Amino acid sequence: MGDFRVYAPFRNEITLDYQFISKETIPSIIYNTPIPVTPLKMFFLPVKENVTREVDASEKNVIIGVPSCDLHALDILDEIYLNEPFIDSFYEQRRKNTFLIGTDCFSILPHCHCTTYGITAYPAKNHDIGLAVLNEEVFLTIKTSKGNEFFEQYIRKANPEKIEQDENQKILEIREKIKEVLTNQNIHLPDYASTGFLIQESDDSIWQKYSKTCVSCGACATICPTCTCFLLVDRPGFEKIRQLDACQYPGFAKTAAGEDQLKKRFVRFRNRYLCKYVWKPEKFTSIACTGCGRCIDTCIGNISKNELFIELKNGLII
Repeated sequence: MGDFRVYAPFRNEITLDYQFISKETIPSIIYNTPIPVTPLKMFFLPVKENVTREVDASEKNVIIGVPSCDLHALDILDEIYLNEPFIDSFYEQRRKNTFLIGTDCFSILPHCHCTTYGITAYPAKNHDIGLAVLNEEVFLTIKTSKGNEFFEQYIRKANPEKIEQDENQKILEIREKIKEVLTNQNIHLPDYASTGFLIQESDDSIWQKYSKTCVSCGACATICPTCTCFLLVDRPGFEKIRQLDACQYPGFAKTAAGEDQLKKRFVRFRNRYLCKYVWKPEKFTSIACTGCGRCIDTCIGNISKNELFIELKNGLII
């Protein structure tokens, strides 16, 4: 804790979310439980920042307990912000300065659907160390050279033991059980590629139906681990402020001449799903939805995209 700012999931009265930890709060860290309200992207792409100033290269973070859905979301964020020739130096510096400890999910929430899109409910990529806590024992898996350096400097002092096969088997059994539960829960939900096709082939009626309760708050986009649209606002003194934006806000696509392709609410509503399931796959190799379910959980209008996609799959307009 002397070398890093360390964050981990804690439970408050309502939600589970990341907090900056202190020695006193360490016993209250929540392990292997889905999912922190705050998506991982917020550590790399703040809601608002001045991009004419240098990012603080000395601030180094350790984030404990990152779920697989958020780790997979880094695929498309890295494609957007780290590909030549348009590398975002702010994002790049924060990624370099952040040590990620991924975590298994030993339970699920009602709207979790990561496995439907080919993602495991345990960390498989984009993390330095994997973590699982079982019967008050901590199991760590080193995944990168960065993780190995961290292990040698900070963890080996605790004299960890190499686990036996039967101990590892317990974790593998939990993983298989969670996979089965997720599969059964989302058995009628179409996969990622099929969803894109269904959206393209749909007519206006289903989007009008599901957007009736949408209040254009933008919560679904701002809490999404892969949505990163932003405004660049000019301020006096040649300062530029990058601010998180959302395609669900009225006026998102409005031009100076007054034209607005997304003026109608149902068109704006559909636009987000076209972006995630149709347009992003045309431009990037990574998927733009990782099945975390946050957009459903946070929707003021109680709109479930999963119910919408199942209805599209069944060809029903009720």
